[in-house]
Amino acid sequence: MTQTSYSAVALADGSIPIQEFELPEIGSNDGLLKVEITGVCGSDWPYYQSYPSTKGPLILGHETVGFVETAGARALEAWGAREGDLVALEEYLPCGHCSYCRGGSFRLCDATDSLLGAGLRYGSTPVSVKPSLWGGYGQYQYLHPNTVLHKVPDGVSPRLATLALPLGNGFEWTMFQGGTNLQTTVLIQGPGQQGLACVLAAKAAGAACIIVSGLARDRERLDLAKALGADCTINVEEEDIFSTISDVTGGEMPNLIIDCSSGGAQTFLEGLHLVRKNGLVLVCGRKARPIPEFDTNILFKKNITVKGLRGHSYEAVEMALSVLKSKTYPVERLCTHDFGLNEVRQALDAVSGNADYFPIHCTVSPRF
Repeated sequence: MTQTSYSAVALADGSIPIQEFELPEIGSNDGLLKVEITGVCGSDWPYYQSYPSTKGPLILGHETVGFVETAGARALEAWGAREGDLVALEEYLPCGHCSYCRGGSFRLCDATDSLLGAGLRYGSTPVSVKPSLWGGYGQYQYLHPNTVLHKVPDGVSPRLATLALPLGNGFEWTMFQGGTNLQTTVLIQGPGQQGLACVLAAKAAGAACIIVSGLARDRERLDLAKALGADCTINVEEEDIFSTISDVTGGEMPNLIIDCSSGGAQTFLEGLHLVRKNGLVLVCGRKARPIPEFDTNILFKKNITVKGLRGHSYEAVEMALSVLKSKTYPVERLCTHDFGLNEVRQALDAVSGNADYFPIHCTVSPRF
């Protein structure tokens, strides 16, 4: 086995050079992953813009799929894995014993919370924290003792397996948090990779009606939403969303709104007015700015619940992998562009909307 790894390192000046790192010595409790391919999450863009300046240089990428190259006996036992297994990693490195972990919400564990603390997490931990290889945009990635991994089912390609986390988000938000069932009418705002994942999850849950809204530039994504099971799609730049949804639902309106847009206040405020009385609004995308025009009286008047969501549970990711194995849905259409290690900046531009095309889910392969 080689003794070094090449990885793309995001720096404070905006550059992402390829740097060489010594591979760590592996003990009984940890391991090393040979990266096969890594998905590009929409959150990688804000990480890239802020973390190199606030945390220091880092290797981005947390939707990693690869082969267990080597690992200690205790680690393999804890993970239920063997050397040579193809696995998909979660980004979390939870402690395993706090109240969040024991309650099934290990994504909120302080030990791995990089949004409200300095926790360790794949794709957002600086290279100054040894052994440096914390991200998927490289040839190898360190496997911490607290790694959460999933075996990739036979017949699922590594490229498709990079959808495990975004699809896991869709199942977590739509089914486990949104409670989607045969009586649910759901509006999904934003047909990006997360929104489309929610479409698939809503269809799998048997939702009564699935509506997806987007912009004119989202035509192909809205078409894919239909292929994944949406009953109605709305181009909000050409159609009145209120009257269209009222017509589709016979005036009943959705009882579940899932906001997967990452823009400003408009979609959030629209959701509050579109949702049925006693309904639920889930905010699943980062908002570009605060919402000072938010009148909380509408929550009282309509008796509605608003909830912000982060990430996925272990069970949701397992469901995602099961769907990938089933080949029931045209999920391969979600995988649109692949980049090499020397093209990570182009990949980040693509998912941030700074490119002249509109991909859905991009990947980075360990080539350059």
